[in-house]
Parts: sequence; C-alpha cells; structure tokens
Amino acid sequence: MLAENAYIKLVPSSAKQTVTLDELKDFFHYYKEITSKTGTQVNWNFSESAFPYEMKETDEGKGQWFYLSASDRDLYYAIILGIGTEAADTESGDSAIQSYIQVTLPEGATAGDKGKANEFCKFLAKKLKGELHLFNGRIMYFYPRK
Repeated sequence: MLAENAYIKLVPSSAKQTVTLDELKDFFHYYKEITSKTGTQVNWNFSESAFPYEMKETDEGKGQWFYLSASDRDLYYAIILGIGTEAADTESGDSAIQSYIQVTLPEGATAGDKGKANEFCKFLAKKLKGELHLFNGRIMYFYPRK
C-alpha cells in the first residue's frame, strides 16, 4: 500500500483553532483509555484489539509528528500523526491560517491500520468539531454548519 493521508482541519467554528503535539498525544492516551474501558465492561481484554498501538517519537519528528507502532505486527504496522498549518480562504474571501492534524498511513500499512486510523480520525474530528478529509477523499463535517 502506498502512503495515504487524512486531515482533520480546524475551521473557524471548530472547538479549537489550534492543537499542539502534546494535546494530540493526550487525545491518543484518552482514546486508549476509553477503548480499554469498553473491554472491562464486557469482561474481555479489548484494549490490545481496540487500538493496538504504542506511541513512539524520533529526533527528526520532534515537535511536529510522532508515530504509533503496532504491537501486533501480523495485522497492523503503523500510523503517523502530525500537526501543521495552511492558508485557507474565509467566507469573506480573505486568506487565513488554518491548523490541521495530518494522519498518514506509511508504505507497508495494512487494511487494519486504515480501519483503526479512520476510527481515530472520526474520534478526533468529533472532539475538536473539525472537518475530516478521509483517506478516500470524502469529507465529513463535525462542526456546526449554517
């Protein structure tokens, strides 16, 4: 599988206008926590199946991105998460800086990684009330629209 990208764009009506890498890490830890609680409720060790990734950082990605390494290498590989900004047109026709979260499936990622990344993207987009640009090019809106 070639590398693919999805984006959660923080639009003017999003819950936040910017997100830091530390906040993104907190969202990851929170997501791991809530998915493991589901397993506790059904009396099954669901945490390793729900989101089987560990957070890893490299020196080159410091402050910009980190990756999630799969603990089960047979079914999953990795997901890369990063933050950035881009110029976006506003309703008044002006240009403004817009923050986004980029979710990348690197070369070698599996269909399982894509499914888990889609779930995590939807979770982030709902939490931040953002605009989710999925891997397949479709857009999901999680912010209040006029």
